Amino acid sequence: MSNELVLVVDDEKTLVKALSFNLEKEGFRVEQAYDGEEALNKVFDLKPDIVVLDLMLPEVDGFDVCRQIRKKLEVPIIMLTARSEDIDKVLGLELGADDYLTKPFNSRELVARIKAILRRSAARREEAKKLINVGSLQVDLLQHRARIGEQEINLTSKEFALLSFLATNAGNVYSREQLLEEVWGYDYYGDVRTVDVHIRHLREKIERDPANPEMLITVWGTGYKIREDI
Repeated sequence: MSNELVLVVDDEKTLVKALSFNLEKEGFRVEQAYDGEEALNKVFDLKPDIVVLDLMLPEVDGFDVCRQIRKKLEVPIIMLTARSEDIDKVLGLELGADDYLTKPFNSRELVARIKAILRRSAARREEAKKLINVGSLQVDLLQHRARIGEQEINLTSKEFALLSFLATNAGNVYSREQLLEEVWGYDYYGDVRTVDVHIRHLREKIERDPANPEMLITVWGTGYKIREDI
């Protein structure tokens, strides 16, 4: 059963009630809004997983609601319109809507589209987790590759593991002992100086001036980190 939160926005209360009933039957949590202003408040307050948004709304119309949402959030949006003009659909999609339905429509079709969009959204989030970007540094966990700008970096497997861990947790400081545990594993009994050696090798490959690192820095008395603000 699904547990995603759907925000249904329409000034037709009968329609909202019917859609909410069908969505809740499918396991979704549902919130309702009946005008554009209420919709914006609930979107930014509740951070729903998807928004079902009517175009013709009082207070603030659906186009403007979509525009304002897109300035701050990447939440998927399905637009509803009672009009069949292509210009409405094109404008809605250009403003960032993910899909649209023309009224009247079958509730089962809306549910199917919501499920499809949420599947794609989840897949994109998973894919994004595999690609880490910190300033000019990019680490591709899936392809096991790293680059600075357009320049690919040739790394050993352990250097890649160390860089991946620090980049994934950019801004956090880790001691040598913590890095040994996280990267080399619990059963590694080597000298903590092996961390220093790998850090030095990484700096030679990713820093413009390894002697004065700007990206992979030492926090004296604590350990190492990759800066977030590079």
